Amino acid sequence: MGSQLEKSMGLNGRVLGLFALITSLLLAGTHLGTKDKIAESQRRAAQKALLEIIPQAQHDNDILTDTLTIPQHYWAILGLKKGGELHLARKQGKVFAIIVPAVAPDGYSGAINMIVGIHLDGTVAGVRVLNHSETPGLGDKVDLKKSPWVLSFDGKSLGSPPAARWKVKKDKGDFDQFTGATITPRAVVAQVARALHYFGEDKKRIIKDSGALQIEGQIEGGKP
Repeated sequence: MGSQLEKSMGLNGRVLGLFALITSLLLAGTHLGTKDKIAESQRRAAQKALLEIIPQAQHDNDILTDTLTIPQHYWAILGLKKGGELHLARKQGKVFAIIVPAVAPDGYSGAINMIVGIHLDGTVAGVRVLNHSETPGLGDKVDLKKSPWVLSFDGKSLGSPPAARWKVKKDKGDFDQFTGATITPRAVVAQVARALHYFGEDKKRIIKDSGALQIEGQIEGGKP
């Protein structure tokens, strides 16, 4: 009797153990599958934002994976705490624009994450706010889905308008603020200007390290 009970308990234990193993494998598989789906979703979102600034018809490389690491001494000016990468836009091997990650730390409700597209001549190709916590109906107008305000940066540079006028109109600058909300656009304008300053300082390295062929700027084959 005791022997049969022990055998029965042993069998039950093995069955439970096998069940637990199968459950763990199923959960692990589900987790990996979900993780892969999240990663792919994030990739598509990032690619969509990049292609809004530099449309597919304008370049012939994969700007999502064609990147250069940003040197650590530039992280502060771009508001990056953990670093980041530049995305390169090429046509027939020639880099004609870059997309810079930047974070405005001084939004009304916290940090504002964005990307800034910059042509090699220093003009803005486009700006997109990726995420923020700004007030709905007020500060959230920095999001293109809420307002076309962010398009006002297109074609601008530190010379047009002059660097001193890269401010909202309330601060005697050239950029509109929002009714009832000045802090948010002020933070974005200032960070876009800092991204342009960064590009001016790091341009030669970018051209050299990317192997860019810049015909108009007297730089060919990545050599000044």
